[in-house]
Amino acid sequence: MPTSRFQIGDTVMGRWPGSNLYYEVKVLSYDNKTLLYTVIYKDGTELELKESDITSLTIFKQGVARSRSRSRSRSPGRPRRSRSRSPARTSRRSSSRTTDVRKEKLKEVLEVRLTPVSMTHENNSNSKNEKKEENNTANTASTITEEKTETESENQAGGRYNLRRRKDQGDGKTVELEQKTETEVLSQTKPPTAIKTTDLEFGGRVGVFFLMFLLPVAVLASLILCGQKDASLQSFPLELPSLQSLWDWQVFGIVLLWLLFQAVLSLLPVGKLVEGMPLKNGKTLKYRINGFYALLLTAVAVGVGVYQEVDLSYIHAHFLQFYTSALLIVTLLSVYLFVRCRWASEDELAPGGNSGYIIYDFFMGRELNPRIKNFDIKFFCEMRPGLMGWVLINFAMLQAEMKHQNLENPSPAMLLVNIFQLLWVVDGFWHEEKLLTMMDIVYDGFGFMLTFGDLTFVPFTFTCQAYYLVSHPNELSVFWIITLITMNGIGYYIFRKANSQKFTFRKNPSDPAVSHLKTIPTATGKSLIVSGLWGWVRHPNYLGDIIMGLAWSLPCGFNHLIPYFYLIYLFTLLVHRNARDERQCRKKYGSAWEEYCKAVPYRIFPGIY
Repeated sequence: MPTSRFQIGDTVMGRWPGSNLYYEVKVLSYDNKTLLYTVIYKDGTELELKESDITSLTIFKQGVARSRSRSRSRSPGRPRRSRSRSPARTSRRSSSRTTDVRKEKLKEVLEVRLTPVSMTHENNSNSKNEKKEENNTANTASTITEEKTETESENQAGGRYNLRRRKDQGDGKTVELEQKTETEVLSQTKPPTAIKTTDLEFGGRVGVFFLMFLLPVAVLASLILCGQKDASLQSFPLELPSLQSLWDWQVFGIVLLWLLFQAVLSLLPVGKLVEGMPLKNGKTLKYRINGFYALLLTAVAVGVGVYQEVDLSYIHAHFLQFYTSALLIVTLLSVYLFVRCRWASEDELAPGGNSGYIIYDFFMGRELNPRIKNFDIKFFCEMRPGLMGWVLINFAMLQAEMKHQNLENPSPAMLLVNIFQLLWVVDGFWHEEKLLTMMDIVYDGFGFMLTFGDLTFVPFTFTCQAYYLVSHPNELSVFWIITLITMNGIGYYIFRKANSQKFTFRKNPSDPAVSHLKTIPTATGKSLIVSGLWGWVRHPNYLGDIIMGLAWSLPCGFNHLIPYFYLIYLFTLLVHRNARDERQCRKKYGSAWEEYCKAVPYRIFPGIY
């Protein structure tokens, strides 16, 4: 059994995740399985750190003192003290050949820009000033052998340093040594080791096993009920539907062509290229933002098809077959994603899908951003085929209603459902760039959970109202029409305003659009908004979603519960997301999150929840 280097109760220096800053922390516990220390910072934040991110107070202070003394000794205003040459040091009066060799060796030295570590926020600002002074004064370089000798001796004393080339400076050459943590040096030669997932969601291995079967069956059951004349739960058929009603190779081919068509549109060189959020290794990925253009081109293609008298009501007649075809593609894609993640590097894995349990990791997804060259599979599936399929299915149901009910024009209820949901989809593609800051992209791996949600749950559950109205027409009075339009408008305003504020604040807290908002600072350097919509409830965007979802379901009337299954699904999903958000925020922000919860006590519904 591995032994811990630090004992419970020890006061040590712990590196803040994602930065070069060290703070005093107290060791609370050590897990022999994950090899992680649970530590607590002075502000009450508890985090799990690797042993390489922790150092003793003595070694840390020695390294800081040594770094500062070197920076002072190398100031241009001080005479440089003579020092003995190392045995391997070459003479300054070297030949051109020696100079060439030296230059070749110099290329092999790893060069990275470093930030001095600090123990507190005050020390951090001081060290930044010292570094600024160093950068303004030191501009020379030493020989390779001298650099290596000094670096190795200082590494043995507990600190890691890195060398950077300087310009010549008159009377000689000097070396600038910048302090570097052990983990930063190692990260230049090998990717950081992914932390094993210990906090399992959805009930752990057993929970996700049942979810993988229950979710597809639940969606299929709701579709069967929506298509029946009597959509009550009591009339649910006890016999399984026939294979012919569930599968058709022609339908499967249509679904494949739809995915291929959307993939081609996503690769068109139109729209801007933007960078996503920084990854664990410090890199950022580029994304082509052209979803709105793809939506317009898709609308043109559908319009041409309608002009050529293509009967879109075919989708309604084979709706179950379209669902099972999409479900098969989801399964095959999930298997491919799980197999390919075996060749992914450790820093490419998602923090929530690395438990070591096959079923759990298959469901949650191990790889964070699976890509085939420049084609990002997760970013593509997140919106393109599912949301555009949602709009296409709704339009097909509108045509099917006119055909089945012998109508010259679609009913007001069907029109409201189509318009409300089209507005939501258009808004999503217009603000496609904001997707890059969402939890699905930043945190979640791409596995069965997201592929099922993107390619089957969204297009076949969010369309249940339109599918229901084909066989269950519902008349709406003028009062109800005005009420529903007002309700959807209020929900949309809350949803869009909240999401826009969140995106703008994350991108630039000093932006005039959000600079007036009151905030609570945290130890991570970020702040939490406690005014405006975000001071009303913790997730106003979720509140807007639920209000819009209610406006989408009410046009179906109150004869059956089945059109409201979508609303139940949505509420359950948002409550779960809320729980995930709060668990991660409490762990990340510590005491600042507790203060935030007191300032904003309600999660989604003001005065209720």
